Amino acid sequence: MPSQDKLVLLETDAPDNPFALFSQWYLAAEAAELPEPSAMTLCTASHDGFPHGRMVLLRGFDERGFNFYTNYQSLKAEQIAANPRAALVFFWAPLMRQVRIEGQVEVLTAEESDAYFKTRPRGHRLGAHASPQSQVIADRSILEDRLDEVTKRFADTEDVPRPSHWGGYRVMPLRFEFWQGRENRLHDRLRYTHAGIGWLRERLAP
Repeated sequence: MPSQDKLVLLETDAPDNPFALFSQWYLAAEAAELPEPSAMTLCTASHDGFPHGRMVLLRGFDERGFNFYTNYQSLKAEQIAANPRAALVFFWAPLMRQVRIEGQVEVLTAEESDAYFKTRPRGHRLGAHASPQSQVIADRSILEDRLDEVTKRFADTEDVPRPSHWGGYRVMPLRFEFWQGRENRLHDRLRYTHAGIGWLRERLAP
């Protein structure tokens, strides 16, 4: 893991493209063998503007945006349908690094969701069929009974198909903020704002 005196964020070292900087930081978090470097807080808002946050896992990114997967009948999916905007927050504490991302949200294609679903462990695929995510259930036995039924239904095949109520989203960034912790709370903060065909980079006071 890099020493703290080498963890700085200066304009001379920061690429013009925020996706390139995110990739550098994400690879550094993986190289440091941090627990769940892909964990991110996903923030959405209800129809009345009340914010909701929860932890999800990043499941791929490129210059189109950041992907995650969930049940399309969940609360987060309901909020995204009503207000297709979201914020993401990554925090890699041992590296004293945080990345905030804000942007629009789009539904991934069925082909993209199918491709990812096939890579999931069998138990996770069965769980996607069994769980009525975000719905009130009487007790744990409801889930166990549903999982038992799904397990029997697909007992004779390795190909557990993606249920139509499960799939992915892409958060397409309009803003990034990269935060690098420094001594005396004089942290480095660089903000990137999408501006036409490029990105405007600005330093913010800590």
